[in-house]
Amino acid sequence: MEDGYYIGRRWEDLDTDILVKIFQSFDILELTSGIAHVCSAWRMACCDPLLWKTLDLSMMKSNFIKIPLEPYVYVDGRSDKILTRLLKISMSLSRGNITTLIFHFNLFVSDEQLTYTAERCPQLRRLVLPAWNRIKKTGICKAIRAWKDLESLTMPGIANPPYLMEEISKNCKNFRELKIMGPCDKFFASTLATFLPTLKVLSLRCSMLYKEALIIVLDSLPHLEVLNISHCLLIEVLPPPGPKKVVSEIDQSIIEKASRLREFLTCMNDSCTMCQRTKIDEGLMRWYRYEEGLWKADEKQNKMLLNKYKWQPSLWSCVAKDILPQVGLVLTHD
Repeated sequence: MEDGYYIGRRWEDLDTDILVKIFQSFDILELTSGIAHVCSAWRMACCDPLLWKTLDLSMMKSNFIKIPLEPYVYVDGRSDKILTRLLKISMSLSRGNITTLIFHFNLFVSDEQLTYTAERCPQLRRLVLPAWNRIKKTGICKAIRAWKDLESLTMPGIANPPYLMEEISKNCKNFRELKIMGPCDKFFASTLATFLPTLKVLSLRCSMLYKEALIIVLDSLPHLEVLNISHCLLIEVLPPPGPKKVVSEIDQSIIEKASRLREFLTCMNDSCTMCQRTKIDEGLMRWYRYEEGLWKADEKQNKMLLNKYKWQPSLWSCVAKDILPQVGLVLTHD
């Protein structure tokens, strides 16, 4: 420095790896806000594959109201425009490198938005779907056909699962992990056994789970290694004229069937906050009623416990005991 004059490096002259490191601290809204248009060096850094392994839209929700007719939700046009713009910029910058795509449960995606994204994310391996109200059969099937490498799917409950499971079976040869957020009855379990017999990980967390469906899962998925039924409302259908009843604990026959699994995660206790909410919602969790990020928080909690325990029948009570003081925690987003 001489006479108060200093010559320093310009931002655009920074090494690309340094710019990428800085941009890794940005969320998706910041990354698509226009920094790629500052200069050619910044755009090159914005397109680095390290920034685009995961497209996490879990902080975005649609501005919507419920309506009495199909699709039962009206989405504010401004929400659609914001999402479409963000998807177009993200697809341009990511250059097909996205392997994980996460939607907020209440981000109401249209068929056009989903298929546009699918065509530009051919390497996708993990997908967390939003609410189904605006996604039709043709839209989701077209998207699945584009995701040949798909391995993991988290989805809301679906009333008519065969067409989706069949599409996954035909197109996604490496598919191994399914997480649902809705009822699991005998029909759903039988569909899994028919179309996804090689499934290795199944999470039915916070769902209405019929005992006969649980038995089908344990008997008919020979490759299953991990089963998570934490906070489920377990229902047993008694022989006529007997009513349905809520099962308060897992019986010995189920424990014996589950003993072959590497991990079997359960929680059925009235003192557990998540179990209480599943009962209040009658086995169909209304996630929009609860704290923001609760789904991801409980997912993180379950992963921690799965990593901690290797399933043995004698460990069932130990797992349940360890879960109870923890499952009600509300954590921040990943």
